[in-house]
Parts: sequence; structure tokens; C-alpha cells
Amino acid sequence: MAYPRRFHPWFLVIFLLCQLLHFPAIEANNDGFSVKLIRRNSLRAPSRLMGLANNPNTPHATIYPYLGQHLMELSIGTPPIRIFGIADTGSDLIWTQCVPCSNCYNQINPLFDPTKSSTYTNVPCESELCHKLDTGVCSPQKSCNYTYAYGDSSITHGALAQETVTITSTTGAPLSLKEILFGCGHNDSGTFNDHEMGIIGLGGGPLSLISQISPLFGGKKFSQCLVPFHTDTRISSRMSFGRGSEVSGDGVVSTPLVASQDQTPYLVTLLGISVGGIYLPFNSSQGNVAKGNMLIDSGTPPIYLPRQFYDRIVTQVRNEVAMEPIKDDPELGSQLCYRTTNNLNGPLLTAHFEGADVVLSPTQIFIPPKDGVFCLAIGEMDGEGGIYGNFAQSNYLIGFDLERQVVSFKPTDCTKQ
Repeated sequence: MAYPRRFHPWFLVIFLLCQLLHFPAIEANNDGFSVKLIRRNSLRAPSRLMGLANNPNTPHATIYPYLGQHLMELSIGTPPIRIFGIADTGSDLIWTQCVPCSNCYNQINPLFDPTKSSTYTNVPCESELCHKLDTGVCSPQKSCNYTYAYGDSSITHGALAQETVTITSTTGAPLSLKEILFGCGHNDSGTFNDHEMGIIGLGGGPLSLISQISPLFGGKKFSQCLVPFHTDTRISSRMSFGRGSEVSGDGVVSTPLVASQDQTPYLVTLLGISVGGIYLPFNSSQGNVAKGNMLIDSGTPPIYLPRQFYDRIVTQVRNEVAMEPIKDDPELGSQLCYRTTNNLNGPLLTAHFEGADVVLSPTQIFIPPKDGVFCLAIGEMDGEGGIYGNFAQSNYLIGFDLERQVVSFKPTDCTKQ
């Protein structure tokens, strides 16, 4: 959610469709931390990710797909209070809505009340921790206040604080992580739904959950396996963090992460996309592409591409599909959509990252915004770069190894972990 993006009307419809989830539990231990991904009313049952390195002690926590997002469950405070925040690889700050909240969006769960936690501590404005956030400012009470904004115009204002975060180990025992830096939001607005209690920043910067817990869990690395949009709500998957979360085995392809001055974004290089058997280079000029031209962002549902590249992809998809596109539905805007009760049979798209070809099936690239309609889950944006969203990330076990600076992809049925 950290970078600018344009939302077409049918993406908003998808967000409304996704808001039907429930929330199970978290597991973890000293060797790693993993997050389970579950849809609403899903059944809690033992599961394991094939393709993870063979480490029985890899911890995990729960994540729930909801309205095009994936909600991670954590407990904060003493006694621990469950929160469900958007799992966002495009940002760093961990935050949740807190009491008092004079101007906040509605949520169905109670707001976190810091006065009822014995381990909550405001960060003093003179502390070095306050300066880890560029927007940290001093309040009249001499504590550190923050403002954190996102590319979709969502914004949170509040107090920067330290608190105990609790997850559950693979043995079922609670694991308490002390003095985790997070934002206690007192004035929050944006495109949030009532199940989203904040955002769990999973980027590469110093404030992210990944960076804060990596010394505890054996390394700065994590992996995820997201279920596709519109999966039965009883199906779940999960994310894994730390030692044991490495993606390995047959079928794994890897692409380098591209370093940037801003440590937050996970940038990779997309050389082009094949539609069926037709290769379309990222740049129409056939010149060399800029390194790090795509952001991998779990907080954005669709793929976004620069307009000139988007136009060529849409034209080729239209050429590959025998059906006539919808032209008379104002709710769909200019998106490429088809009237069909079942998803399309093709074409396959292949994202050609540097050193890694990732094949995308119709399940990952065509999304039903309403009954009897499937639309291409790719949008256009200004600028020269793009965003690789969570629709395309589904049904791949994706490993982020920030120590080796690589992202790995392994085709996986994430509904059968």
C-alpha cells in the first residue's frame, strides 16, 4: 500500500466482495515466524507448506484473505488483545487503531486500549526510536507522534509506542516479543473495511515486523502462499518467517531483489510478459529496462503496469480470447471483461523477471467482480514502473530472502497446504 496507484470501479467492487472472513490463530518459536492465511469461517486444521526448508520448528501465525487483502492476526499488549491488520509488503509501520480514536474508520472489533495494557510505553520524542520514522514529531506531552500515509490516500496519525506482541509457537505455547515498535492510531482514514484493524508492515525498512523480529527468528527472510481470490472461505494458507522459511525444491525460480535508497520496497526487474506465445517487452522501444521496475506488494490486489505496456498487454489478451469483451457496463469502466459463468480457459501469461519466468493462469489474472463476469486483473498507472499485486502472487510459494537479496517462486496449490 506504499506506492501510488489508481483504482478502477470494479476493483472497489472486489474489495467489497472480499470482506467475508473470520480470524483463527498464530504459531511461532525461536527459529522463525510464519503467518497462516485463512478465509472467513475457515476451519482450523494442521497444515504444512511443501517446499519450505525442512525445519519442524518454523513458527507461524494466521492470515485471512478478506476483500482482496490478507489480514494477519497478532496479539498485542498485556493481557494480549488480538488484532487483524493488512499484511503489507509495501510498507513498514505496524499500527492498529487505539482508544481514544476521535476520527477513525469503523471496525467490528474493539479498539486497542493502551491504558489497559501493563506493557504499553509511549516513545519519548527525544528518543532515537522517534527518528526512525521520518514523520515523528514531539507532542505537547513530549511523546513521539507520527503520521504515515499510503499510495491509495489512506493515512494514520497517532502515537509511536513500544508494546509486547504475542504469537503462538508450533507447540501451542505463547511466545511474547517485548518492546516491538508500533503505531497506536488515534486518527485514521482511507479505504479500510470494518475487519481491518490496521496494517502490519512487512517491508524491508527498520520499523517493519520483518526487521524487528529477524534477530529472534534466525534471519531476515520470510515466505508466503496466498490462496486465490474467490477461494472457498473454509480454505486457508499461511506465511512463514525466519529460519526454515526458505523456498526450495523442484520448480523453484529466483530473481534478484534490487537495492534502493529506500529500504522498504521489494523491487525486482520485469523484462516483459508473454501472452500465450507472444512476448511483449516491458519497453516498447526494445531498449534495456530499468532495474527494479516492479514492486512486489501484498497490499495491492491487481497488477499495475505503465500505461504504454498495459495497452499492449490488453490488446494481445483481447486477440487471444475468442469471446467479445463487454462494452456496455458502466460499472466496469474501461477494464477488459467478459460475460461468462466460469473463468476463461486462457490465455496463460508469463511474467519474465530477471532469471525467473512465472506462469500465471486465468485464476491469477481474471477476477470475477460480479456474477457472470470475469475481468483482467491488471490496471494501468502513471510512471515508468509497476506493481506486482497479490492476485498474481496467489498459488505460488514466494520466499523473500533479504540476506541473499533474492525472491523465489514455486508453483503451489496454496489451498492444499
